[in-house]
Amino acid sequence: GALGGLGLALGLWRRQAALAAAREDEEEKELRQRFMAPPVSGLRELRRRRRELRSRMELLIMETQAEVCRALAALDPGASFSVDSWERKEGGGGISCVLQDGEVFEKAGVNVSVVSGLLSEEAARQMRSRGKSLKAKDGKLPFCAMGVSSVIHPKNPHVPTMHFNYRYFEIEEADGTKQWWFGGGTDLTPTYLNEEDAVHFHKTLKEACDKHDLKLYPKYKKWCDDYFYIKHRGERRGIGGIFFDDMDSPSKEEVFQFVKSCAKAVVPCYIPIVKKHCHDSFTPEEKLWQQLRRGRYVEFNLLYDRGTKFGLLTPGSRIESILMSLPLTARWEYMHNPPESSKEAEILEVLRNPKDWVH
Repeated sequence: GALGGLGLALGLWRRQAALAAAREDEEEKELRQRFMAPPVSGLRELRRRRRELRSRMELLIMETQAEVCRALAALDPGASFSVDSWERKEGGGGISCVLQDGEVFEKAGVNVSVVSGLLSEEAARQMRSRGKSLKAKDGKLPFCAMGVSSVIHPKNPHVPTMHFNYRYFEIEEADGTKQWWFGGGTDLTPTYLNEEDAVHFHKTLKEACDKHDLKLYPKYKKWCDDYFYIKHRGERRGIGGIFFDDMDSPSKEEVFQFVKSCAKAVVPCYIPIVKKHCHDSFTPEEKLWQQLRRGRYVEFNLLYDRGTKFGLLTPGSRIESILMSLPLTARWEYMHNPPESSKEAEILEVLRNPKDWVH
């Protein structure tokens, strides 16, 4: 009788194990279909550590990448994303999804990177200059950084360029304590000003922030206006949005939920604007102005952008992915000044003096 009971229990256990394995396979298949490529850390590893914030953040950035790529591809059916998975010998890797020369988008890139290793001296110096007290062990600082980052350059000058980036950073200090923080934001760079679009964009981001704390949107809107400032030109890169960095309170879970709300707001804040204008007619003069504004975009990204600088200072980083943010075409003309009270002068006024779009 005891043996029969044991046999039954064993049979039941085998059935349950087979069901669990089948469920895992099903889950894995579903995740594979949901993402643009298999995750850097591997699905098994992510499932094994699914309660850890690092794994949840990696799943969030993978989902955001897929969501945005699908929304863009639906607007530009003739074009397709090239999906490029890469590895970094120092640790980790990433997935670059880039669409080029479409009907709607001249260049749209959505990158995910999950990297780990030792922080370079220059990168550590850059962080200390922002007030981080990092205590290295024998000059070594183990770190883990992950994020999703995107820049979208449309063909039509009436469709704005859009950028977003959400990232998580963790550093282990000499005594084993871990410092962590989140950063990111979403911002819009129109060639021509459309007030209705500016209001829609800012309102959508404000709603995402307001779910967590009413103080966040005004604070991060101002930070965005101050951060995307091209000092040598005395103007902003665009009409802003939100930007934050070094966010490590009130708690890891609360900040993660806030970042998740911001990432989920990307498609609704931008895609309706693209749909609205992608078939607008435009003149050669308007296209020329777009090229000149793109030149400013390049100037900001190469001279001031924190992410670009960090990437270029990180050993083994992938230069193609870092410079994905640059447009296919741009232009620099000597002493170009638009006529007063023109549409071109109107956008310059807003770039020099940021506006409150939601009150």
